[in-house]
This record gives sequence, structure tokens and C-alpha cells, in this order.
Amino acid sequence: MRIRALVIRITRQFLRDKRTLALLFLAPLLILSLTKLVFDGNTVSPEIGLVGPTAAFSEKLEEQQASITVFNSLDAADKALHDGDLDAIIQIVDGKPDITLEGSDPSVSRSTQLVLQKALQSGTQDLAPNVNYLYGGPDMASFDSFGPVLIGFFSFFFVFLLAGVSFLRERTSGTLERLLATPIRRSEIVLGYLAGFGIFTLIQASLIAWYSVQVLGMSMSGHIVNMLLINLLLSLTALTLGTLLSSFASSEFQIIQFIPIIIVPQAFFSGLFNLDAMNPVLQKLSYIMPLYYGADAMRGIMIRGEGIGDIQLDIYVLAGLSILFALLNVVALKKHRRM
Repeated sequence: MRIRALVIRITRQFLRDKRTLALLFLAPLLILSLTKLVFDGNTVSPEIGLVGPTAAFSEKLEEQQASITVFNSLDAADKALHDGDLDAIIQIVDGKPDITLEGSDPSVSRSTQLVLQKALQSGTQDLAPNVNYLYGGPDMASFDSFGPVLIGFFSFFFVFLLAGVSFLRERTSGTLERLLATPIRRSEIVLGYLAGFGIFTLIQASLIAWYSVQVLGMSMSGHIVNMLLINLLLSLTALTLGTLLSSFASSEFQIIQFIPIIIVPQAFFSGLFNLDAMNPVLQKLSYIMPLYYGADAMRGIMIRGEGIGDIQLDIYVLAGLSILFALLNVVALKKHRRM
């Protein structure tokens, strides 16, 4: 009877907690659905630019399911390669194919080289191509490619989790209620908390940047100050979002429940997996994911050596999201102030 009573009590607790039921039954279905859409989406074809009289290769490349764009000048093809619109450029130099790979993603470079190799082998002439890399090189490891995304992901994840739990403790311990009883403005409370947490996010950003480059030997083509800036903006976005969502949680367990909804989709749409393989409609979801912009900027700095001007859109979006979430925090505090 005692066991039966305990089972009934636990069952009733679960039935009353709708968030836990959703986490238990709906979250796995959501993650599995995202996984299928990511790994079982469109077939990715290498984007190859042909410059000059290379019509002989065009048909053979199309037989290998490559997407071909013909350019009249090398400058136009180089611009498309720098903009990320192409995976490789082919032109004929001294009667031999000259190939320039974009190179920022080793897996894409390998698949593009395989397509080019098959196309060249299907020809009647045996020509050894000259292969160059715009970024990286033949020895670039896969970790150098997805490492910048992981830096952004871990910064976002841990700051989000710690900020949400810490701010929740401020509420449950009564500290926030006592602050709200004083003449201090809600905006001042938010700025104070963000500044206090921000000191530690700055230290975390610096530590991760130093460890990734100096200890793990991750590729760094750009300036480390730019990397610190993006990592700090990404951490501030996670900080403001974590404190905002903690306003809608009544326990630390409910903070954990936000992870499958907020954090896991960030990983899928951050660029850790090839977004081009997804359905085009699904790809647009990446535009509302903070980690998408953070990871894009981190890869641009660390792999392609981009400067502030090249990543300014990512900076504006992350800064804008941080300000938006901070303002929503001010609004959310209103329900905690007792009249």
C-alpha cells in the first residue's frame, strides 16, 4: 500500500507539471525531427566556377552532379570565391587545369576535389592539376573548421545555464524581492546584474580564446581581439536570454527544461552541420538563432582572417539581440515588484 501511495503521488506530480511532460515526450520528438531534417535533406552539390575556355570540363563536371557557373574574368570568379558563393575555381593555365579551392571547410574541399578528380579522369588527356587554397591548406584539420563553432556553442551554453540558475536563485532567496522594494529602478537592476555577470563572461571569453589558440593550436588567421569581441557579444546574448527565461521558471529543473528548446536547435543551425543540406525553408530558421551569427563571425575571423568590416552584420545582430533581451528583462521584472 505504501509503494502504491508513493507511485500515485509521483504520477500526480508529473501530471500537474506540464513542462516536465513536454520535456519527457515532446522534446525527444523535436530533436529527432531536427536530426532527420539535417542529415536527410537535400543533396549538396559542389559549387564550381569555370573561367575562360573550359567548356570541355563543364559537361564532365555536370555528370558528377556539380553546379557550374561560367565566368568571363578571373576577378569576378575570385570575388564569388571570397564571398563564399563558390567552393572552387577552375581555369586553364599553360594547358593545365589550375584549381583554387575555397578551403575553409576540409570536408567540402575533399568532396569538391573528388568531383574534380573524377571529371579530369574521365577526359582523354591525363593532366595533373595545380591545386591552390584560398584559405587553409591540404593539411587543415576538421577540428580547425568546426572548432570556432564549438567555441561559440560552449560559451553560449554555459553562460545561458549559469545565468538562468543564478538569477533564479536571486529570486527564490528573496534578494531580488528586497531590491525591488527599494527605490532602485528595474533598468538599474538589470544593468547591475549584467555588468556583474559580464565581468565573468569577459574572463571566460578571454580564457577560451587563449586556450583554443595557444594550447589546442586551433587555426587563427585573424586578430584575436576580434575573436574576443564576438565571443563576448555571444556570451552577453546568452546572459540576457538566460536571465529573461529564468523569469518564467520556478525551479532550477525548469531552467534545465529550456535546454532542448533553446540550446539544442542552436547547435543544428550554427553551421556545425552543413546548412545547405537542409530544406530551404528550414534553413531560414538559422536567421533567428544567435549562435548562427556568432559561429559565422568566429569562423570568418579564425579561418578566413576577416576583420571588423567583414563581420559587422554579425556584430550588429548579436548586439541588437542583447539589447532586446535586456529590455525584455526590464519588462519581466515588473511582475516581481509587489505594489
